[in-house]
Amino acid sequence: MTSTSTRLAIDADRWPDAAAAAGSPARAAVARVLFGAAVVRLPLRVRVPDGGLAGAGGPGTPVMEIRRPREFFRRIGASGLIGFGESYMAGEWDSNDLTALLTVFAGHAAELVPPWLQPLRRLAVRRQPPGDRPTIAGARRNTGRHYDLSNELFALFLDETMTYSSAIFAESQGLPVAADHLLAEAQRRKIDRLLDRAGVGPGCRVLEVGTGWGELAIRAARRGATVRSITISREQQALAARRVAEAGLAGRVRVELRDYRDVDGRFDAICSAEMLEAVGERYWDTYFAALDRHLAPGGRIGLQTITMAHDRMLATRHTYTWIQKYIFPGGLLPSVTAIQASLARTRLRITGREDFGAHYAETLRIWRERFGTQGAEVARLGFDEVFTRMWNFYLCYSEAGFRAGYIDVSQLTLARI
Repeated sequence: MTSTSTRLAIDADRWPDAAAAAGSPARAAVARVLFGAAVVRLPLRVRVPDGGLAGAGGPGTPVMEIRRPREFFRRIGASGLIGFGESYMAGEWDSNDLTALLTVFAGHAAELVPPWLQPLRRLAVRRQPPGDRPTIAGARRNTGRHYDLSNELFALFLDETMTYSSAIFAESQGLPVAADHLLAEAQRRKIDRLLDRAGVGPGCRVLEVGTGWGELAIRAARRGATVRSITISREQQALAARRVAEAGLAGRVRVELRDYRDVDGRFDAICSAEMLEAVGERYWDTYFAALDRHLAPGGRIGLQTITMAHDRMLATRHTYTWIQKYIFPGGLLPSVTAIQASLARTRLRITGREDFGAHYAETLRIWRERFGTQGAEVARLGFDEVFTRMWNFYLCYSEAGFRAGYIDVSQLTLARI
C-alpha cells in the first residue's frame, strides 16, 4: 500500500501547515471580531482555554472548544472557511458533537457575515485553482485525488454493495427508518428506483455514467439488460470489473475507463448517480448534451444528484471552498433551476422528481459512525491523523448540510417530450 504522504504529494501545497497558522495579525483580529459577533447569536457554546464561554446556547447545545485561539483566528483570517476546516484538521479546535455544531453553522450560513460586509465578500474569497477545472485531463486528476485513494479505505465505512451515494430507507410517518444493518437494503432500494426511472428491463441497452464500484451495473444486468458502465477512476474500474465477474455477469456488463465526453453509441436507458456534482458548471451543458445524444428514441434517463437552492448556488459558485480543496476538487453542486436551464438547450426535460435529503443525512450518519470505529484500520492503510480528522470533518460537514436543509438530494427522470 502506498503511503499517505506519497499519495498526497501532488497536493502538498493544499495540506494545512504551520505557515497557514502564522498569517497576518490584523486579519486575525478582524476574524476574531467577526467570529465573536456571529457566535453570540447562535445556539451553541464556544469555550477558550481561559475558561471563557461565548454563544447563545445553553446546556445540551453543541460545544466548540478552541484549543489554540491564536492559530485558529490566524487561519480564518488568512483563508476564511477553508481555514476553519484546516484548523480542525490541525487539532486547533474540536467539538463534543461536531455534526450538531456544523449543523448550527450551516443553518445560519446566511447570517454569519454581517449584511454590510456581504457585498465585499467577493473581494476576500478565493477562486478555484485553474488546474482543478474538470477538463478531460483535469477531471481524471480530480477523480484520482478522491476515488483512487484506496478501495480498502472506502470499504471500511460503506456497506456490502460499495455504494457511495445516498440510500433511500423505508419510511415511518414520513421519516427514514435508518440503521446500520438496513443500509445495504436501502442502497439497493435507491438503485432500483433509479433503474425504474430509466425503464431498465430485459433486453435494454444501458449506459451508466459514473460506475462507482459496480452495484448499479450488476442490478441492471440481473434485470436482463446489457450495460456499458464508464468511470475515470482506475481503482473503481478494477474493483467494479471484479465484482461483475464474481457475480457471473461479465458477459452482460462492460466497465470502461472512459470520460463521458468520449462515449459513442445509443442506449435505451441512461443512469447516473451523483456524478453531475463533479462535472463543473462550465461543462453542465456538455454533460446534458452528451446524455441527449446517446439516448435512443423513446428512452429515459435516471439521474441522482445533490442540489442546493438556486440563490445559494449563485452566491457561492465562484468561491473556493474547503470541500473543493480537500475532497471534491473542481466540482459545484447544481440547483434544479440550473439543471433545467441546461436541459432547455437539449431535447430533454424533467418528467419526474423525488427529493430525499433526510435520507442522505442518515446515510452519512451511518458512514460517519462506521468510519469512527476504524481508526486502527485507517492507520494500517497508511493514512495519518491529519487525514483521519479531515475525513471525519468531511462526513460531519456533509451530514450537517443535509440536516440543516442547506443542501438536498434528488432523483430526476429525464425524457424527451
